Amino acid sequence: MLQHIRTHTGEKPYFCEVCGSSFKRKHHMLEHMRTHTKEKPYSCEVCGRSLTHKKTLVTHMRIHTGEKPYSCEICGSSFTLKKNMLQHVQTHTGEKPYSCEVCGRSFTHKLTLVTHMRIHTGEKPYSCEICGSSFKQKQHMLQHMRTHTGEKPYSCEVCDQSFSHKNTLVSHMRIHTGEKPYTCKLCGSSFKQKNNLLQHMRTHTGEKPYSCEVCGSSFKQKHHMLEHIRTHTGEKPYSCKVCGRSFSHKPTLVTHVRIHTGEKPYTCEICGSFFTLKKNMLQHMRTHTGEKPYSCDVCGRSFIRKPDLVIHMRTHIYAG
Repeated sequence: MLQHIRTHTGEKPYFCEVCGSSFKRKHHMLEHMRTHTKEKPYSCEVCGRSLTHKKTLVTHMRIHTGEKPYSCEICGSSFTLKKNMLQHVQTHTGEKPYSCEVCGRSFTHKLTLVTHMRIHTGEKPYSCEICGSSFKQKQHMLQHMRTHTGEKPYSCEVCDQSFSHKNTLVSHMRIHTGEKPYTCKLCGSSFKQKNNLLQHMRTHTGEKPYSCEVCGSSFKQKHHMLEHIRTHTGEKPYSCKVCGRSFSHKPTLVTHVRIHTGEKPYTCEICGSFFTLKKNMLQHMRTHTGEKPYSCDVCGRSFIRKPDLVIHMRTHIYAG
């Protein structure tokens, strides 16, 4: 009864001699003392792990027994911890009791709010011990560590290719399944990855969010802007291993290497001729179809290739 009375009076007669924290019950104070002494008197008989509190051992044992004593009354899902069940129930009720004081956004879980607040504070509490890079979330730091260790724990069951991140494996699997879950609401085109849909949307909106700081040119995709920057810097990071020639763009190096290998991957479906470049194959196809897409504005004569039109235009210039 005396312990109960303290719930009304707020009395906390038991004090920690180390930090001064006070408690209503003596056994709570004794449990608290273990945070200072590091004593862990409760051991798991299955795996040998030691724990500070008896109730923590009870919860831990459910890992081994598979017991999930807390059930959702709405959908029947079961949980090891009561707090996990209560958090789950909020997915049904829509309750979001944790609100951000900066932007007002609400969250179902307190931990999600804590993580969200780092957007405003800029806090990055998780650091890579190898290179010092900092991260807002622990899982992002652990994922980053794999760039150093080379660990690729996620494997494709179809082709055995391995990946550092689970979401990369999920995206990769769509190569095998053909799934394209991201659909453009304007034209109906579907895409395997969300960022490809976002890039596609710019073909409708005309948005070019990436700008060159040197000349102001704008681009729909970041990597196009970075490639463009090399026209100003003169950087040529892609080198041919055969002759040492360097190039600004990787596709240009790939095409150049065919000079050495003799590879001609583009084939005319009509006569079987092979070509190093796709554009050369398309130009060749016009000799079969008769298509002449380049027309002279002066006399109306048409040509298969644009360079032929350019040469022809000179006849009018000199004639004039």
